[in-house]
Amino acid sequence: MWPHVHVAGGWGDAFGADGPFGPDGPFGPGGPFGKRGGGRRRRMFGAGELRLVLLKLLEDEPRHGYELIKAVEDLTGGSYAPSPGTVYPTLSLLEDEGAITPAKGDETRKAYEATDAGRKELEERAEEVERLMERLAGHGEHRRAYATPEMFRAVGNLATVLKNRARSGKLDDETVREIVDLVDELAKKIERL
Repeated sequence: MWPHVHVAGGWGDAFGADGPFGPDGPFGPGGPFGKRGGGRRRRMFGAGELRLVLLKLLEDEPRHGYELIKAVEDLTGGSYAPSPGTVYPTLSLLEDEGAITPAKGDETRKAYEATDAGRKELEERAEEVERLMERLAGHGEHRRAYATPEMFRAVGNLATVLKNRARSGKLDDETVREIVDLVDELAKKIERL
């Protein structure tokens, strides 16, 4: 499961690099239950990947910018939605490159569709596009596995209480052992569910 915090090193180890409240621990800023505000988020897309995702989505059906934002959000299980400030310039780039064109229709918002050149690029890069779409879908599946609002609330409550107690400076070795035993026991009970 998660790294066990040794009492001998003191409760401060819990906030160290390998501790549960450390940068990559489950309750740290990079973990699934941590608050991301204090840490740096990993980028969802590498260079050129959002461009490919938008092009693929436009190959599937004509869409306007807002629909593309929602489609990416759906792909990631709601954990990521690209900003309009990222999507619209990417659409302009794709249009300038001739990979997409405004779709025919009388919509008030500008919808786009893939051109023959855009479909050819997707065909030539099919394996890369498939891996990218699978990664996004996998991200959504992984998030859905634990990311219910109730789960975040409960784990957030536990993390807050533990952080507050640890930072209060009122933890003696006996209290630390009791807390560690309680958390370990809870983890065992959850594993048996």
